[in-house]
Amino acid sequence: MMEFKKSPDGGWGWVIVLVSFFTQFLCYGSPLAVGVLYIEWLDIFGEGKGKTAWVGSLASGVGLLARLGCGLLYTATVTITCQYFDSHRGLALGLISTGSSVGLFIYAALQRLLIEFYGLDGCLLIVGALALNILACGSLMRPLQSSDCPLPEKTALESVPDQYSIYSEKEKDLEENTNIPGRSYGAEETCKSALASGGQKQESLLHKNPTTGAHTKEAETYKKKVAEQTYFCKQLAKRKWQLYKNYCGETVALFKNKVFSALFIAIFLFDIGGFPPSLLMEDVARSSNVKEEELIMPLISIIGIMTAVGKLLLGILADFKWINTLYLYVATLISMGLALCAIPFAKSYVTLAILSGILGFLTGNWSIFPYVTTKTVGIEKLAHAYGILMFFAGLGNSLGPPIVGWFYDWTQTYDTAFYFSGFCVLLGGCVLLLAALPSWDTCNKLLPKPAPTAFLYKVTSNV
Repeated sequence: MMEFKKSPDGGWGWVIVLVSFFTQFLCYGSPLAVGVLYIEWLDIFGEGKGKTAWVGSLASGVGLLARLGCGLLYTATVTITCQYFDSHRGLALGLISTGSSVGLFIYAALQRLLIEFYGLDGCLLIVGALALNILACGSLMRPLQSSDCPLPEKTALESVPDQYSIYSEKEKDLEENTNIPGRSYGAEETCKSALASGGQKQESLLHKNPTTGAHTKEAETYKKKVAEQTYFCKQLAKRKWQLYKNYCGETVALFKNKVFSALFIAIFLFDIGGFPPSLLMEDVARSSNVKEEELIMPLISIIGIMTAVGKLLLGILADFKWINTLYLYVATLISMGLALCAIPFAKSYVTLAILSGILGFLTGNWSIFPYVTTKTVGIEKLAHAYGILMFFAGLGNSLGPPIVGWFYDWTQTYDTAFYFSGFCVLLGGCVLLLAALPSWDTCNKLLPKPAPTAFLYKVTSNV
């Protein structure tokens, strides 16, 4: 298992924090502020809210491929920050994750301005052009090298056959050699005796007929190349298959950790219920007959500001040794579920603004989610585990707004929709809480246990 150098907790790590902040700012600013565009799409397409919500949830404002890019960028910024920081990891994660919240606040106002001057198409073009600056940010991200060797380089395709050459002295596999079409390389002694006995005959034939000798040489060269390429392809396929088996085995091992499994369920349900407010809150205000002149500040901007505050404060709290970050994360989930259930009772701009601020602050738990994941599976498995969790988070993110929109189309009110959203988030929080309770491990104390690994999450200790 590869072990990384000790986290520097500073130095170039602060450059990583800065560029990760701007990466999330540019990557997630527009998708999170998609609520501004959602109103425009409703007016332009004239479709139902559930059908129109698919545009915002799947395309995230700037295209389906951008959604894939956002997922890759988010995982990269979180993973590299966790590598560079240990004792200040919570603060570092809080700082970089505020980039998306600041982006939400700025892009909400910027996109309204761009739509007013350039229309919806011009707005999307300018937003896409701004996102190109992510390339400059990525060029400054230097992965932390492992403690025992430099970062492995990808092997060039041309150099691979040398490693698996059939003429390698280290290759002793008879079965592989005999399966190569055209000739047999397994019985080395037989080949040597055959060549020795037929050498003189072949030489005499070449002297008698030079043309035949030339064709024979070409045929042998061709057979040799075919044999080499066939063997190379077989070895490469075996190697890829082994890597795939290893990946599947590691994935199964991750899900045997009950905290990770509960975390997987919680993040999926959290994104089904927690993402719709950022997309639909502006339309919720319009459905509640809130006049435009009463909108002192867009509700989506309030969510953005408070999300930034929540990410920073929760990230700082995660660094305190006496605070268990897993229980802190569970508390934010349960509180957010209750806040979502309270939205149907808000009928004025003031109450909607207060609930938007609460929801924004609690959404800041994204800053401690990587922290919890790292403590659950370990830094070496973080990229693998986080990739799995982010895939299902994105799936929930895509399903949430259309489901809420369909509830509105069905009932002509958002009340049932937000009861459903609140229930999903509450259920995720309760599942994670039950998995984290020490009482679940009581029955296992009577059984002999193997020595604990360094990366098992200890729910009874303060993190």
